[in-house]
Amino acid sequence: MHHGYIALEGLIGAGKTTLARRLAERWDARLVLEEFDENPFLPRFYADPQRYAFAVELSFLAQRYHQLKRASEQELFAPRTVADYSIGKSLVFASATLNPEENGLFRDLYRIMYGSLPRPGLIVYLHLPLERVRARIRQRGRSYEQDIGPDYLERLRGLYMDHLHKTEGSQVLVVDLGERDLLHDEDAFTALCQRLETPQAKPFDVLELGSTGRR
Repeated sequence: MHHGYIALEGLIGAGKTTLARRLAERWDARLVLEEFDENPFLPRFYADPQRYAFAVELSFLAQRYHQLKRASEQELFAPRTVADYSIGKSLVFASATLNPEENGLFRDLYRIMYGSLPRPGLIVYLHLPLERVRARIRQRGRSYEQDIGPDYLERLRGLYMDHLHKTEGSQVLVVDLGERDLLHDEDAFTALCQRLETPQAKPFDVLELGSTGRR
């Protein structure tokens, strides 16, 4: 594998954790999974976003920091690591949920906390049609996610693309899945693995699995 540390990104239900497990197994890599179920503010945020936005984003910021700090201290990023989130995820969601004053404070805290943490060599963003994202949210059945609207998901997608285009210190690969399923479609999974196991020349590139293949 060309990169020693790969982080997966995408909207809610994009399949990040499932893919992270498969890649870690294939490469015999260490696996880092986000501990979002331990965030007590998340259900409250979905019930009352305006009231709990800052609390939930600050809580996630602290959780992700402590997890990645422990990982780096344990040399978890050598020789190979796959994570189902990147450290920049906090900035994306804060931009979507916080008002400008809160977002400014949040970014200051982010820079202070995350400045010394290792960056992934490659960030892989899983892009699915919005209808598939919403179907997966319904299928996994978390009650507090069922009222997530398409406008919020579209806003997150736009913020992710803006963030990834501005990312420094990591290469980015956007994987357009279309109707492909990386869990059950072995051809799609193999094509993705072949791409990940090949050095990427561009800082930002796209792999179209859902239509004509690579570009």
